[in-house]
Amino acid sequence: MRRYWTVLVDAVDHLSNDDGFALASHVSLTALMSVFPFLIFVGALAGFIGEAGLADQVAALLFETWPDDVAEPIANDVRQVLTNQSTGLLTVSVLIMIYLASNGVEAVRTALNRAYRVPDTRSFIHLRLQSVGFVILGAIASLTLAFVGVLGPTLFNWAAEHFPNLAPYQTIFDYARFGVTGVMVIFVLVSAHVWLPAGRPPLRRLWPGIAVTVVLWSVAAWGFGFYLQRFAHYATYYAGLASVFTALVFMYLVALIMIFGAELNASLARIGHRRMASRGM
Repeated sequence: MRRYWTVLVDAVDHLSNDDGFALASHVSLTALMSVFPFLIFVGALAGFIGEAGLADQVAALLFETWPDDVAEPIANDVRQVLTNQSTGLLTVSVLIMIYLASNGVEAVRTALNRAYRVPDTRSFIHLRLQSVGFVILGAIASLTLAFVGVLGPTLFNWAAEHFPNLAPYQTIFDYARFGVTGVMVIFVLVSAHVWLPAGRPPLRRLWPGIAVTVVLWSVAAWGFGFYLQRFAHYATYYAGLASVFTALVFMYLVALIMIFGAELNASLARIGHRRMASRGM
């Protein structure tokens, strides 16, 4: 227990010293500003392959891990943008959308580099191309998951019709669909920790911070949703900006948790090195 407490105190101390709270603000604001360009790009890509309706499914997947009171106003705005988009405009501005969406990736990279305390000497072009690659691969993966989410119930209904013994497992199948979103979140976290920073602990030592991030994210989503329903009255203070401000606060919590997860990994690595050094290894 003493070791765990030492790691926790060290991680929190470095979170403060590494400007983690300020970086969380940067990541949350940049991420919120990147959501619309990313989904507009997804909408353009879905329209290109002839499945424009999948973009709305991607938005549903993206906001499924958010509290309902946070996700619903933003999701409605996203849905309005996706249903009223201009094909000609998207054809001209798709590269701008990708660039704007990649800013969110750059913000996460900056936070992870600071948490792992590694200088990034890679060229701007290399970093930006990597961020753009993340956006494009993320869009393709999101559309694939959305397609599976749409196709899955159809296939299950067909199978249940031909094999009636499967019908009682409908509830389990529905829970499995929600699990897809969880797998997507974990995959994004692992990819960010592995490929974005200039340096990191070995892959096998990344799981504690990622596991803590997922757990705390779930707790934050539940706790913030409970807080909004019981105590918060943002509309009284922020009027038309209430939904944006609410989303920004939630994303700040998520960003802070993600940075803390990286700081936890870095703390475990530091304390592990100290213990090995004290033993003369």
